[in-house]
Amino acid sequence: MKKKLLLFAWVLIPTALFAQNNDQSYKIFETKTRKTISVEELVKNMKKVDVLFFGEEHNDSIGHVLEAQIFSKMSQAYPGTAVSLEMFPTDVQPILNEYLAGVISEKNFIKEARAWNNYKDYKPLIELAKENKTDVIGANAATRYSNAVTFSGLNKLNDFPAASKAFLPPLPIDTATGRYYDKFVETLGGHDMGGMKIFQTQSLWDASMAWSIAKYNKLNPKKKIFQVNGRFHSDEKLGTFAQLQKYAPKLTLINISCFAAKDSTEPDWTKQAGLGDYIILTGK
Repeated sequence: MKKKLLLFAWVLIPTALFAQNNDQSYKIFETKTRKTISVEELVKNMKKVDVLFFGEEHNDSIGHVLEAQIFSKMSQAYPGTAVSLEMFPTDVQPILNEYLAGVISEKNFIKEARAWNNYKDYKPLIELAKENKTDVIGANAATRYSNAVTFSGLNKLNDFPAASKAFLPPLPIDTATGRYYDKFVETLGGHDMGGMKIFQTQSLWDASMAWSIAKYNKLNPKKKIFQVNGRFHSDEKLGTFAQLQKYAPKLTLINISCFAAKDSTEPDWTKQAGLGDYIILTGK
């Protein structure tokens, strides 16, 4: 009984926090109409969408609350909706599944699944999935693989054993040039790219998340997927978004760009209109 009450409490926490933050601390804008909409309207618009990307800023507390709200309402409107997370690597999928099945403790889960230090921000998503008996996808590449690419380039992945490659997207991995590369360099402030190895690491993350989503969709074609990642991975429909379009071109994809703004009245449409299908501005 105590366990059920604790679980129920975690399901309610996002709603309580949302109520506290619902004093104009965020606004959702539909880019094509430039109108503000509610979370309910956003979820209703997902009826014919296969994958919804939520591009977050990792330290945005209001953004985290909204993620849980959106996932909760999507689970109600579209039962079986899975959540896919940048925050867990592909090689901990069995541990995620064990925790969702209730056969291991949260302490073991957090330790062995190598949860991020700010796991409390993502815990509501995990607990909602557990309560709704739906899936959580560990979507990213493990740190040991990304470190190998950072030091030695993408070709280094060819040297890993076949068992390791089961956790990696198909090789070779596409390193998209053009706007995404230019944006990446701009973000680094023109720092030395180390023979593009840092960008190749970024490409590995993007490809890993896209491949994980595509693989899950192939096995579960009728289920919607709510993908949560840092917004650089999906802003302007680049990065992971673009990689998924290559892996699964028939899927319908939508993206949200969520970020804190000093003035949440309206986006700067001259600069931000192309960020996503939806823009969420949150208060500081």
